[in-house]
Amino acid sequence: MRGGAFRALKKARVSVHLPYFDVLLERLEQSHPALTTAFGRHVHWGYWDRADQADGSMTDFAQAAERMTRKVCTAAGASNGERILDVGCGWGGTMASLNEQLCGVALTGLNIDARQLERAERLVRARASNVVRFQEGDACAMPFADGSFDLVIALECAFHFPSRPRFLAEAHRVLCNGGRLVIADFLPSRVLRPLLGAQELVLGRYMQHVLGPADASYTSQRYKDAARSAGLLFSDETDITARTLPTYPVLRTVAGEMGMYDATARFGVKALELASRARLLRYAILTFQRDDQTVPRAISSAPGGTARRPRAHSESPLPRAEAS
Repeated sequence: MRGGAFRALKKARVSVHLPYFDVLLERLEQSHPALTTAFGRHVHWGYWDRADQADGSMTDFAQAAERMTRKVCTAAGASNGERILDVGCGWGGTMASLNEQLCGVALTGLNIDARQLERAERLVRARASNVVRFQEGDACAMPFADGSFDLVIALECAFHFPSRPRFLAEAHRVLCNGGRLVIADFLPSRVLRPLLGAQELVLGRYMQHVLGPADASYTSQRYKDAARSAGLLFSDETDITARTLPTYPVLRTVAGEMGMYDATARFGVKALELASRARLLRYAILTFQRDDQTVPRAISSAPGGTARRPRAHSESPLPRAEAS
């Protein structure tokens, strides 16, 4: 699918405003060499065991992005035989990695953007003992039955969700008793958070033209409080900011390769880098566990709306994968 056909599909189906994905998908369909190397599998920050050994190449970044995936999945304790949901799955890079490493797993990718899922379905094929499927849907209103999963992964996507509390309540609902949630996200310091109230003034053009809607105001403590209200127990937090910093020079190069609002994109990336290097913005992995002894509190369905309990679904839980 190329050119006009791709743009027609974009106009007909996109209901979310994610400009960088619009351009990235089109460049990948055109087999752009540098972008295909960097983002052909994963679309998230990289992780380096030794940040000083990063060489700035697209190949090095792609390897670091794979290490990030494995770092997050290891923190979550992803294991053989589990039912795993990847929320905001992009084009299936995390699922591809799990599919290659684990046996007897049922992997489900959820994304609100059908175009990303179409690419994922082309790229990810289940190994003989595994099950892989992709589902279009909203992370704040998941189309799955209660208790469908052992593990929910949200790798660098929650900042796009319209409501963290609703996402956490949905994660609690679709997890089985003892199930785990792992989130990789950007966490502002208490010093930075008040300034984020003016993020539209500082990063307004970057958000409008490049990033799309995003909320980077959730501190570590806000996450823990919201998770507790959803019935999720905090397990662990790992700050990996220093291991992600080589991502930023790569993104500045990518901004030029993508050809979209180059100066605005570079400014936005530089602002994020400076905040990260100053420890005002941290990149962390948070893990939680469903606690059936904790009753989730009511949450608001919309700003100013009435409180409600997370709804139940009538669909059957996903079956565990069986070895063929």
